[in-house]
Amino acid sequence: MTLSFTHETRAGRVLFGAGLAVENVVAEVQRLGAARVMVVTSGSQAALARSLADVIPVALTWTDVVQHVPLETAARARRAATEAGIDVVVAVGGGSTTGLAKAIALTTGIPIVAVPTTYAGSEATDVWGLTEDGRKTTGSDPRVLPVAIVYDAQLTRDLPVGLSVASGLNAIAHCVDSLWAPRADPINAALATEGIRALAAGLRAVVATADDADGRDRALLGTYLAATAFASAGSGLHHKICHVLGGTYGLPHAETHAVVLPYVAAFTLPAAPAAERRLADALGASTGLGGLESLRRDLHAPTALRDHGFSESDIPEAARLIVSAVPPSHPRPVTEAVLRVLLRAAWAGTPADDFAHSADLEAAVNL
Repeated sequence: MTLSFTHETRAGRVLFGAGLAVENVVAEVQRLGAARVMVVTSGSQAALARSLADVIPVALTWTDVVQHVPLETAARARRAATEAGIDVVVAVGGGSTTGLAKAIALTTGIPIVAVPTTYAGSEATDVWGLTEDGRKTTGSDPRVLPVAIVYDAQLTRDLPVGLSVASGLNAIAHCVDSLWAPRADPINAALATEGIRALAAGLRAVVATADDADGRDRALLGTYLAATAFASAGSGLHHKICHVLGGTYGLPHAETHAVVLPYVAAFTLPAAPAAERRLADALGASTGLGGLESLRRDLHAPTALRDHGFSESDIPEAARLIVSAVPPSHPRPVTEAVLRVLLRAAWAGTPADDFAHSADLEAAVNL
């Protein structure tokens, strides 16, 4: 076999250890020589933010965090950071918190130390996203990649099991999309495969026993592998769909990814045999889709977009918005007709295998 590809690795420090979050943040702030720190966090992480304020030079604490990072929220946070003379942003929370920190860094260049408390994975990518007038714009920029990530499994203990599942499936979606995204290559495919393996085992352990420390460690490790693969491979069909659903219709980020994933997999895997083999192997199943659906059943995963605020009447518009963003390299041609069928199945919660073999999908593919 002859290989030919170009792979880019995003540089960054990873500090991993349960119970070590505060200690590791202090070490990074000192290493960076920061004198005025901005802590970006949500209300649920207020206790940790207070602990940090006792040991690092916090000049500003910002708690106005909104999903999909509205442009006006980002503008206010940037002004506040500039006026306060901030030299490091410490982001404590999930993907929305990290996303706001990235929006600040995008125009100011202020470095980020990320302390994730979910499995969103944004902390390990150079991808930013901003929403204005119901449209989400994303891009890549090295300035938004955190200079350090502090992983502490203890910080995920208070994450409800349902949100742990949705967030973890979001991370698995990073892996699956990385198998056929525009810059997919053998290196990020290997990272994605191991990410799926770690996440599946970790999430099953967390669902079985919420306080399972080993499970939470494995899920966090899988999250990093997933995000690293995604950062290199780029954004594929799955993420293009979810960006529209989140940015235009305000759907919750993690739950949307968790619902959409099996339908993208069911549509794509027949045209991506290498990805099929990797997914099946990582999940210990005879088929990739079968393994994914078995995992979703074990985790009691979200099943339908209609349960999260998406209206059936919005399907035609959403399909039009998505189709122009679909990477031309996707293994199977994607049309508005295909997207309408896929979105309707995801809206209704139709079993993914039934969708894959439906007359509606066959007709859409053959238009």
